[in-house]
Amino acid sequence: VQLVESGGGLVQAGGSLRLSCAASGSVSYINAMGWYRQAPGKQRELVAVGTSDGSTNYADSVKGRFTITRDNAKNTVDLQMNSLKPEDTAVYYCNAVVHVATIERNFDIDYWGKGTLVTVSS
Repeated sequence: VQLVESGGGLVQAGGSLRLSCAASGSVSYINAMGWYRQAPGKQRELVAVGTSDGSTNYADSVKGRFTITRDNAKNTVDLQMNSLKPEDTAVYYCNAVVHVATIERNFDIDYWGKGTLVTVSS
């Protein structure tokens, strides 16, 4: 699975950005798709995720401001970010989880995009 992100950039506090991620390759095995972010000096953290059954999950820090939209037919996942804050500044990574089921065991494989930088100025 290959993931390509787009849409990062510089925006003032209170502004909006939309991130997009397109998946290619063995997309039929993708279960969940979502977005993570990593700020300088911090660990990578979950921002939002959408599963194949339509459920979504958000970090508390972005609830009410960010919206994740997944299009299973197009194998894309978008992140609409509104009311951006300087603390949202980070590299945002697209993530896809592929569930593998074998006779011996089941396991998940994580795939990552290269990341796109979002900078929110105060």
